[in-house]
Amino acid sequence: MGRVGSTARHRVAIRGPALDVVQVVDLRARRTNSLSDESLLVGMAARDRRATTEFVRRFERRVYGLALSVLGDPTLAEDVAQEALTRAWRHAPAFDPRRGSVSTWLLTITRNLAIDAVRLHRPELRAPADLDELAGIHHGAGPADLAVAGEQRRGVRAALQTLPADQRRALVLSAYAGRTAREIAELEGIPLGTAKTRIRAALAKLRTLLADEEASR
Repeated sequence: MGRVGSTARHRVAIRGPALDVVQVVDLRARRTNSLSDESLLVGMAARDRRATTEFVRRFERRVYGLALSVLGDPTLAEDVAQEALTRAWRHAPAFDPRRGSVSTWLLTITRNLAIDAVRLHRPELRAPADLDELAGIHHGAGPADLAVAGEQRRGVRAALQTLPADQRRALVLSAYAGRTAREIAELEGIPLGTAKTRIRAALAKLRTLLADEEASR
C-alpha cells in the first residue's frame, strides 16, 4: 500500500510482521465500518486484517491532518502519520479505555511524534529571540562568538528536556515551530489561556534553570 495523505488514493502501510488473524471480534458477521472505534482496536490488537484495514481507513486522514498542522511539511507529515498508525497497531493490546477514547489516544501519539519530528528535523533553526535573550546569547561576528552562542543554545535544548511534557510541547511549538498560542491551544485541545500559561511557565522555568547553571560555573 502507499503512504498516508490528504486524498483518497493515499493509504497507510503499517510496518511490522505478518498479521495473524484471530477472530476476537466477529468481523465476518458484521461490517467493519459499523463497529465502534474500541471494537476495531480490539480486533487490531488480535491482529485481525479486516479490523486493521478499517482502523487505518477510519483514522488516516485525521492523523495525517494533525501531523501536517504541526509540521507544515507534507512529506514529513506522511512519515509521522505512518509511524503513529504503526505504533497504534503495536500497542493496541495495551490500550486502556479508562484513560480516554481511542481517537484521543491515537491523536496524542501522533502529536507527540510530530513534536519530536520538529526537534529532530529542524536542528538548524536558530533559537528565537526570547530564548536567545533568556540564555544571554549575544550575536557577535567572530568565530569565538559563534562557538559560545552554539554552546549556549545546546544548554537551552538540554534545559528543555527537564520541563514537564506539556510545557515542553507548548514551548517547542511556539519557539521552534512558530505556532501561535491559539494554534497550540487547538492542537493540544486546551483553552487559549492554558496554552499561554504553559508557554509562560516554561520560559520562567528555563530562565531559572539557566541562571542556576550559570551560577554553578
